[in-house]
Amino acid sequence: MPKKNNQFTGVKEIARRAGVSIGTVDRVLHDRHGVSPKTKEKILAIIRELDYHPNLLARRLASRKVIRFATLIPSVSKDTSFWSLPLQGINQAEEEIRQYNIRIDKYFFDQNDRDSFVGQSRKILRKKPDGVLLAPDLAEETIAFTNKCTRLGIPYVFMDSDVEGQNSLSYIGPHLYDSGYLAANLVNYLLRDKEEILLLNISKKMYKHHHLLRKEEGFRKYFTDHGIPKKIEKTDLKKTDPASIEKQVAGILSRNKAIRLVFVTNSRVYTVADSLKNLKRKLIVMGYDFTPENIEGLKAGTIDFLICQKPGKQAYLGIMALYKNVVLNAPVDKIQFMPIDIITKENYRFYNN
Repeated sequence: MPKKNNQFTGVKEIARRAGVSIGTVDRVLHDRHGVSPKTKEKILAIIRELDYHPNLLARRLASRKVIRFATLIPSVSKDTSFWSLPLQGINQAEEEIRQYNIRIDKYFFDQNDRDSFVGQSRKILRKKPDGVLLAPDLAEETIAFTNKCTRLGIPYVFMDSDVEGQNSLSYIGPHLYDSGYLAANLVNYLLRDKEEILLLNISKKMYKHHHLLRKEEGFRKYFTDHGIPKKIEKTDLKKTDPASIEKQVAGILSRNKAIRLVFVTNSRVYTVADSLKNLKRKLIVMGYDFTPENIEGLKAGTIDFLICQKPGKQAYLGIMALYKNVVLNAPVDKIQFMPIDIITKENYRFYNN
């Protein structure tokens, strides 16, 4: 989880960092005499570092108007706990900005149910929030929703994946194509010439989940760009329960003994790792996201590499982007790509989502 941004503790925090009294900070803020130039510059440097906006925030508190943001992300499911991480980031941001009369209404949808997304998006539009943070897992439905947001003047931020051609305030998340490209680069160091790759997209409705296909596209492009004739057997697993995954993976591996590495394009890599353990087949396993299930796989040695891009921080920054735009009237970066981190058994203890 991201650390608390001390911008939101105001004068007290500035005084603590500078090692001075609150009164001294107040004199600097109001440009009054009685503070040495050295101390004044130290306080001003901290104010700049914290991006502190005393006048704007004071007006916000005085107005007593409640600003409401809405979030629309998938619900945590039995398939993966991934979406618990962005929810933690949303809760962290809410805790920090609540004192400025800001509230966050949280809405959740089933990734495999178009109607649940549409239903939740309609609820949001009826409330007419001051801003929306959403995960655009379902591209077509997202476009219909965000077009209505635009007509109503509601700014929105995308997290985790982007939708091209939409007028979002910001996109905060991974560069999907490049994360797949990086994965292939790593794979190239791990395999011998004749060893093959099993690429798995795990989703009940694969055609809806464009973000998985972008990772696959980047993965394949690496080998094309470098003239490496690496054989990739690709399978979309639409039955996502553990028993079905194990059965499908077992069938593939029994037919193809040359497969040495499995690349899973989402957080459900742990289900494949568990299947391989049951099948007693030792392969290199690579996938995405620092979820509790995947961490257990790293610890047990059934997962070798996780590509992680801080979903908790994505959501946190998404709420802060809305805060800056709506409350502070400050500019927001149109794109904020997350770092592409490679996590292993040796370094997972030091990683923070």
